[in-house]
Amino acid sequence: MKLLQALFFPPEQPGGVSSMIPYLQDRFHSSRWDMEMFWLPKRIRNKGQEEPVFHTFDWKEFEQSPIVLKYIQTYVDYIWWIRLRLQKPYDLIHAHHPIAGLAMKTVFPDTPLIQTIHSSYERELILNGRIEENGLEHRFLISLYRELEYVSQKLITVSRSFANYLSSYVELPESIAIIPNGFDEKRFKPVPHENKIPQLITVCRLVPAKGLDVLLKACAELKRQGYDYVLHIIGDGPSRQELEDMAKDLGIYQETIFYGYTLHPEEFMPFFDIFVLPSRAEAFGSVFAEAALSCLALVGSNVGGIAEQIEDGVNGLLVPPEDYVALSEALEKVISDPQYRYELARSAWDTAKNRYSLTKSVNELKKLYLKYQP
Repeated sequence: MKLLQALFFPPEQPGGVSSMIPYLQDRFHSSRWDMEMFWLPKRIRNKGQEEPVFHTFDWKEFEQSPIVLKYIQTYVDYIWWIRLRLQKPYDLIHAHHPIAGLAMKTVFPDTPLIQTIHSSYERELILNGRIEENGLEHRFLISLYRELEYVSQKLITVSRSFANYLSSYVELPESIAIIPNGFDEKRFKPVPHENKIPQLITVCRLVPAKGLDVLLKACAELKRQGYDYVLHIIGDGPSRQELEDMAKDLGIYQETIFYGYTLHPEEFMPFFDIFVLPSRAEAFGSVFAEAALSCLALVGSNVGGIAEQIEDGVNGLLVPPEDYVALSEALEKVISDPQYRYELARSAWDTAKNRYSLTKSVNELKKLYLKYQP
């Protein structure tokens, strides 16, 4: 069976897709399966000239928005790149971004398409202050979900909470499949260690949606209470300078290390103690599963896919979003009690290995793919 995994970002791009898709090829390497990956290189800009066609809405209603126009241009660039680079037919295409799925179906209309929606671009833009709720851009982006349902043989998402979110925008919400991201356990090697001062780590894009302002306020509260810690922030983004200034203003800059973007944080994550990320929204939150497989104690906000991964007090701690006091209190629990911290970390490791193994995801995908075998 000839399979194509259609990505938008290159495989090394940080995020949920890169945590699973590049590792699928080894698991599908056999005489029965022939899998390739395809994505749009960053250098491809303003090449496409093709008029986009949508079956379920008129995109011209939104063309006054520069953000929508940029999205459309990227979509037709992707079509241009497909026509230039792909010639041979495939038995099945599995797309992991709306642009990738819509473009593939335009070029290969007779090939079955499975579409995984990993996250909500419109929610991220709203939380990051880029667009307004119910504005042109928001309405355009949520219209794409119905279009994806129309052109796909199957819609997949990565958590129950995100499937519930999508249900408002599709005709047959009950047909959405849920397959969480899977993680290759060989990539994660928990390391016995003992840090005299608890080491906190967070890994994310530095944007308002991730709630790092809340984390910094919580850490300032910890310092006021007399707790020692070091906070390691791995990632980059438009909010970095603002967050660094905030750390200085709060008097915690000496306790906070900004690393910038790092390609494989899982390689040194096991040497930390506590993973914390108070996101304002999260479709799945792959980095929580990665931290769990590294045997770290987890502290996260009670939203979206995070709340599906963490059972509060069992394999991590959940706090309300935006509540820096509650976050500080949760961190205090795991900082002040190493044994409790270890118990949470061990439970998180067990849970992640059972629920989010790559083997389990691969088996589910294989069963789904075989339904469309020619």
